[in-house]
Amino acid sequence: MIDAQFRSEERYAKLSIAYEGKEESSLVCSTVEEIIARHKIQPETYTCSISDHKDVLVIEYHDDADREAGAIFEEIIKTLNIVGCD
Repeated sequence: MIDAQFRSEERYAKLSIAYEGKEESSLVCSTVEEIIARHKIQPETYTCSISDHKDVLVIEYHDDADREAGAIFEEIIKTLNIVGCD
């Protein structure tokens, strides 16, 4: 199951997406890459492992004065059918 967590402060927004296995990894990474590529503002991204079975893709927007990241994150969450985001 794919989970997500969102955090934001002034001009900063971060979405962390946790996934398990190669199938979910492929789905998450390709979806995020495709959506990000359609937008002018580009984030910093990185992946880390949180357990033996789960990894996390982190998407961070710094200096987001126009708050564009929110709409991008919403599109990612809807496309991946994530029902709960902390």
